[in-house]
Amino acid sequence: MSLRLDDTDRKILAEMQRDASQSLDEIAKAVGSSKTPVWNRIRKMREAEIIGQQTVILNAEALGFEATFFVLIRTSEHEAEWQVKFLEALKARPEVQEAHRLAGDIDYILKVRVKNARAYDAFYQALISEVRVYNVTALLSMEEIKSSLALPL
Repeated sequence: MSLRLDDTDRKILAEMQRDASQSLDEIAKAVGSSKTPVWNRIRKMREAEIIGQQTVILNAEALGFEATFFVLIRTSEHEAEWQVKFLEALKARPEVQEAHRLAGDIDYILKVRVKNARAYDAFYQALISEVRVYNVTALLSMEEIKSSLALPL
């Protein structure tokens, strides 16, 4: 379903990206509208799949997940069967926060969040025991400078 967004829709989305726990009244006030029209717009944007899953962002470090690794994977395997097995392995691992298939020299990049280097090694050993990869390079993030899920509306 395609939905044409206007300025009010974009303001609603910006408010929801800023803080999705706001009440409908708070969002309506922030965008200069009333509750019912804002609810109808949100409902239509959900139906059109513009608004997806709503969740809570947890503080990883406060929960002991202090290490973020960016894992670059090269493979010599490009058959469909290998790819299915690889994707299943990634989806089954909660440490993998993001996975992207790339164009260029690197085939995949993963963002892996773990408690420490030992936990990363356990993740790595489990992954390579499930699927063959040609080369794996792990890069430890020393500092997260910016992280955002918000789209530039």
